Amino acid sequence: MTGDASRSPATGPGSRRRARTGEDFDIIIGFLGFWAVVLLVVTVWMEVTAQPALGWALGLLATLLAIYGMVRLRRKLPPRR
Repeated sequence: MTGDASRSPATGPGSRRRARTGEDFDIIIGFLGFWAVVLLVVTVWMEVTAQPALGWALGLLATLLAIYGMVRLRRKLPPRR
C-alpha cells in the first residue's frame, strides 16, 4: 500500500472542505449585533412608554450572551488566508 491509501478523502489536496476561520464567525457576530441593537431600542422604548419590557430585556440578554460566546470562540480560530 502507498501513503495515499490511508489519507481520508476530506484531507486530500483536492478536497473542497474549508477550515473554519474567524471570518466565518464575523457574519454571525454581525447578525447578532444587529438584533442586539434592535432589541435595545425596543426595550428602551417599552420602558419609556411604561409597557412591560421584561421579555424584550431577556431577549437582549440572550443575544448579548450569544455575542460574547461567539467572540470568545472566534479568538481561538486561525485567520483566513
